[in-house]
Amino acid sequence: MTYCLGIRVKEGLVCLADGRLTSGMQAYSAGKVSLHKINSHEICIMTSGLRSIRDKTLAYFDDLCAESGPEHQMRLRDVLKFYTQALRQVAAEDWDSLQRSNLRFDLHALIGGKLENDEGPCMYLVYPEGNWVEMNERTIYMSIGATSYGKTFLDRTIRYDTPMATVLKIAYLSFDSTRVSAVDVGYPIDLLTFIHDECWRHELFEYDDLSSLNQWWNGNLRDLIARLPSEKKFKNLLL
Repeated sequence: MTYCLGIRVKEGLVCLADGRLTSGMQAYSAGKVSLHKINSHEICIMTSGLRSIRDKTLAYFDDLCAESGPEHQMRLRDVLKFYTQALRQVAAEDWDSLQRSNLRFDLHALIGGKLENDEGPCMYLVYPEGNWVEMNERTIYMSIGATSYGKTFLDRTIRYDTPMATVLKIAYLSFDSTRVSAVDVGYPIDLLTFIHDECWRHELFEYDDLSSLNQWWNGNLRDLIARLPSEKKFKNLLL
């Protein structure tokens, strides 16, 4: 399983991807996020699904971008055409053999960045069939993989005008909530920001790097629950 989260707020973009890869009874550490150079810009791609499909699709995508010429790569939406073309080519080649092996063609992707003719940073969720949806001021985050565990936390806390420093904390806590409940999601995590139309900034974090945040959150969350006002209607249950 995977946990990848893309957030688009007023100040820019945040991408988070866990680094645990499972195969049968074995677990590995592997990146699920990659940066791809498009002319003088970079875009970020995060994926969930079979690793072999992911690697083959990204290889085909890079080839198509290199062959196209810069005049065809002026907006991120234009570059999506190359990604979906690569995705459908892999599906045409591998779909039947995956079905015979009882495997699913299940590659989901979050693709974000800003190219020359984009008005601002943008991000898209691309489905295995090649169709996509764009994030906007009302749909400010999307996640792929083990999406349910951190969703309630995100829905309660994040807004389009949330400051980037707070967005990073929210992104981390959504991952931490997922990690606690999903054994196949874990460290290390890749965390990236794209702020004020500048460039991608990327950091890799191990558990020890963020353990103080984890301990602070767990301790204060328990304390906050204990300090919730007593509900009179619960009284009969406590007698």
